[in-house]
Amino acid sequence: MTALFVAELQFFLGASIKEKLLMDTTRSELLDIYLDITFHNLPCDYLSVDAMDVSGGQQVDVDHNIKKRRLKKDGTVVSEDSKNKDISDGLDPNRCESCYGAESSEHKCCNTCEEVRDAYRVKAGVLESLGSIEQCKREGIAHRLEDTKNEMCNVQGTLRVSKVSGNFHISPGKSFQQNHAHVHDLKFLQTFPLNLTHTINRLSFGEFVPTQVNPLDNHTFVAKRIEHNEAILHTNSTDEVSKDKTKRLC
Repeated sequence: MTALFVAELQFFLGASIKEKLLMDTTRSELLDIYLDITFHNLPCDYLSVDAMDVSGGQQVDVDHNIKKRRLKKDGTVVSEDSKNKDISDGLDPNRCESCYGAESSEHKCCNTCEEVRDAYRVKAGVLESLGSIEQCKREGIAHRLEDTKNEMCNVQGTLRVSKVSGNFHISPGKSFQQNHAHVHDLKFLQTFPLNLTHTINRLSFGEFVPTQVNPLDNHTFVAKRIEHNEAILHTNSTDEVSKDKTKRLC
């Protein structure tokens, strides 16, 4: 009798899982993708986060809600004090510096090293050396690439994407659009030994659920050569149902 009472009490207090297949009527809403990925042999300056989908939506070199943390090989965070120093101090805010032959209607002035590189990408030109560009010398870009080459990078944050088929990727090289194609600029990585070994600390879709187990969490992918790792995931709408309400998680 006691065993029956305990069994009935456990059943009463326990949660039951019921599966239903329903039409998703929330396609107009956006889906949050939370990612926390550590690259063991690539510094943050070399990485770009991009997302695109079948509806034509594209997010190139995302930095909104995405944080790249520079890490030493022992996992400690590198101080950002020197990076945050304003190198524009003392310069004329109304200046118009040269684009070194890559001027266009879109890039009439190039006041930073990145603007010079963007101007060359638009014109599909070849920028042979950063060392000859005054803006790059002033910002110490060449020295920075050399100084950070032995660092790791942790990419952490949230991507907001449409609820349609698509992909997001983290790749080396600055990403940009050229002739309706998605391209990565690897010009300045030619002498750098690319190693895309990385650990997915967490990759989840929708709102955070403490008890949820994500299939790729805490997985390390070792790159034995220059290659890409691709994971194909299918997400389904998920609701959390309690006695008094139903909450859409993703």
